[in-house]
Amino acid sequence: MPDLKDEQIKSEIMDLHQAVYEKFKYEMKYIRPPMGEYSERTLALTNNLGYKTVMWSFAYQDWNEDNQPNEENSKKKIIDNVHNGEIMLLHGNSKTNTNILGDIIKEIKNMGYEFKSLDEFEA
Repeated sequence: MPDLKDEQIKSEIMDLHQAVYEKFKYEMKYIRPPMGEYSERTLALTNNLGYKTVMWSFAYQDWNEDNQPNEENSKKKIIDNVHNGEIMLLHGNSKTNTNILGDIIKEIKNMGYEFKSLDEFEA
């Protein structure tokens, strides 16, 4: 985002906002900067658009559809890094994540953790 002009950022965000609202009747209020790239200018701009920027505390290399990580190694990496207050970034285009997500959720819950929305997390 830092390389985009203000109007490009605003257009991309608000077009997505409108599409999500039309399809799901959900008003977006959080944003994760693509690739975690931001600047003071982009943070101020997204804040002025009414968004709260939220970063992640765990991510791994799962985004490349042509180079998907091994499922067992991915499960281990995710489970070994679970921590209180974690915001886990798992890319939705990852076939690995699709295949292991149910097992990961069950195991994390068995470890005594619970999942909450960002709204609940802030409270």
